[in-house]
Amino acid sequence: MHPRKELITITDNIKQINQLLTELVLQPRINAIKWASITKQTPNIKIGYPGQHLASLITGMEGERTGARGNDLIDGTEVKSCSRIDQLDVCRNCGGPVARLENDCSSCGSTEIVRKNDSKWLFSIRSEAELETLVHEVKRVLLIIGDYPNFNDGDYSTLRFQAFEIWPESNRNYRFTELMTNYYNNIYLAHKKQNQAKSPAPKNFWPYQYQFYICNPIPTLTCMIRNANSLPEIEVLHFVEPDKDRSSLPSVLMPTEILKDSELTQVLRKAREDEIAQVVKPAFRANLSKFKKATTAEQREMLIGVNETLRSYLPLRNTDKISQSANRYRRRAH
Repeated sequence: MHPRKELITITDNIKQINQLLTELVLQPRINAIKWASITKQTPNIKIGYPGQHLASLITGMEGERTGARGNDLIDGTEVKSCSRIDQLDVCRNCGGPVARLENDCSSCGSTEIVRKNDSKWLFSIRSEAELETLVHEVKRVLLIIGDYPNFNDGDYSTLRFQAFEIWPESNRNYRFTELMTNYYNNIYLAHKKQNQAKSPAPKNFWPYQYQFYICNPIPTLTCMIRNANSLPEIEVLHFVEPDKDRSSLPSVLMPTEILKDSELTQVLRKAREDEIAQVVKPAFRANLSKFKKATTAEQREMLIGVNETLRSYLPLRNTDKISQSANRYRRRAH
């Protein structure tokens, strides 16, 4: 989890991140919103290539000028981007498309709108060689996402851009290798065997869901944009310098509501008392006996979240069990 410092050539990163977001994402989006009110087309600005530029500024590393055909960054980092910003919504009444900033359906006038928030990262693994490349040759996977932090409140003028790192050969991120190996062996190959003519769908890697958290992704950028639809105000809340060793940085904290009752019970039964104390809210740490006697619902409220240590006790869940053939992909010592 040590970035190659000799390949870091881009500096003044936060200033340049602000400028890039303004020039490549926010200003084009504002123009698109203006024209969308006239053309009735979606103002969605795809994040793919802006995401590549953003990845270079986050890591301080240049790309290889190869587009989709080579390494995304000069050190071999794989960059995946997804955007939940300006997704096309659906009218609950007639099923017609509704733009994110529209309040009613242009087809039937209904205000019953299903707001979409389901974009995800995609991993295409179509051969054992591609699997081997991803889990052993790619040293770092950089996940970039643009979304609405206040989506559930209907706030579509506040945007957020985040970046997370996964190092496939690190013991901290070993679950990522398990998940990708499982997808190829148990999903891709099984579907391919059933229908040779149809290529199976890529691996869906969902932000903020169970698989995401158990892979222990490390946050390296959090950037908030307020008044994004008119006069954007950018604030970088969290940024990890490109040359910093990631080994000791905390991974994302899993919210307790992600876990089933049985999973939370299993974790608390297996974990040591000192491990549990790390994630119990300060008000309850002095009396862990009270925590132990509490109901599962009460324990959820007493925890700040599920950290990396406690997540090590979690299963992959039945739908994501790894096949025995995964033993071929042994982790190397680092």
